[in-house]
Amino acid sequence: MNFPYANKKWMTISLAAVLTTAIGAGTLTASANTGSEQAKTTATAPAQTQATPDKVAAETGSSTAPAATAAEELTLEKAIEQALKTNNTLVNARFDAKNADYNQQLSYKTSADMPAEMIESLEAAKAKHLGNAQGELTKKLNALAVTATEGKIKLGAQNAFYNLIFAQDDYQLKKQSLSRAETQLKVAKAAFDVGTKAKTDVLQAEMGVAGAQAALTSAENSVQIAIMELNDFLGTDLTKKWKVTSSNKQTAPVTMTMEQAQAQALSKRIEMTKVQEELNLAELNVKLISEYSIVSGLPGKIARTNVEKAKATIEEQKRVISKEVAQAYLNLNAAREAIDFQKKAKDSAAESYRLTNLRFENGLATTLEVVQAEEELSSRENQYQKAILSYNLAVVNFETSLGN
Repeated sequence: MNFPYANKKWMTISLAAVLTTAIGAGTLTASANTGSEQAKTTATAPAQTQATPDKVAAETGSSTAPAATAAEELTLEKAIEQALKTNNTLVNARFDAKNADYNQQLSYKTSADMPAEMIESLEAAKAKHLGNAQGELTKKLNALAVTATEGKIKLGAQNAFYNLIFAQDDYQLKKQSLSRAETQLKVAKAAFDVGTKAKTDVLQAEMGVAGAQAALTSAENSVQIAIMELNDFLGTDLTKKWKVTSSNKQTAPVTMTMEQAQAQALSKRIEMTKVQEELNLAELNVKLISEYSIVSGLPGKIARTNVEKAKATIEEQKRVISKEVAQAYLNLNAAREAIDFQKKAKDSAAESYRLTNLRFENGLATTLEVVQAEEELSSRENQYQKAILSYNLAVVNFETSLGN
């Protein structure tokens, strides 16, 4: 076969083509690609080529500095535990609950200690029995308020943790994208040097590298912001360094049915406890009126109306909770299906990029087409990672709707 180029030139082009093929299509981290539970440890900030030693220590969790500055390991469970200890909103909620309990005790101390034989009127009976019940309810509701706040803090901690994981994974994807772009630039320059490609191919490849570098810088900034957001929510120092360990990315579907989820939520949600206790209080008021007065009077009618109102409130709360659970369940299933779709799209983009590279090697594609194929692959990789993030957050929201 007669080649149109000298042997030396042809060898240069062949080596460049091999280099392009070797780099291949970008791949995701193992845990993201497979959805497995295999542990994956990543640094809290990406390493830069020209990073200082201190910055490298902050970003990789390894350092030549004293041990006191080493990054602390952080898992999802530890993030939640830390937030429950030091989150400012939760700390204040606990203080408010204590003060509310103290105030309630002061309000009902005298009437609660009243001997039963001294109760001769409805007012006195209410002061003792209804007052006691109201005091206990207030104390219980204060505790429930703290518990509800704890649930929100758990949710927020998981959101902040997963956002950091996504930012780190996105940074790794941008590094892969830059590596592919740099390889394409080398190939374009090699082809230009032997006279098989025009200068415009080199310029297009350079633009691809510049775009990939800009995306990498943006991704690095996102990691730093995610670290600060996480520290802020946990109530720790904003500059605290973490070596984040993620071993629980979830991609498996939930086996519970919607009806089972709704039943569980109705039995565990704090809101149901609250409205049920309010019904008990309303029924106690009717009981006291019947013992010390007449239920057929206006106070009795009002009390019985309050009982019916409390029952209606319970039914309305059931509807609200059932609707919330149903929405969370549907969102969860949709997020799970999105993972499959985005994975297929990512795999297709990877194959398209590979084939475009092959066409380029045979002179059937331009550098611009390769750059565009790489950008599409990078975008699909990012969308796949977002789908996994969305599903994990959907799992968190679903668990929260159950009252867990």
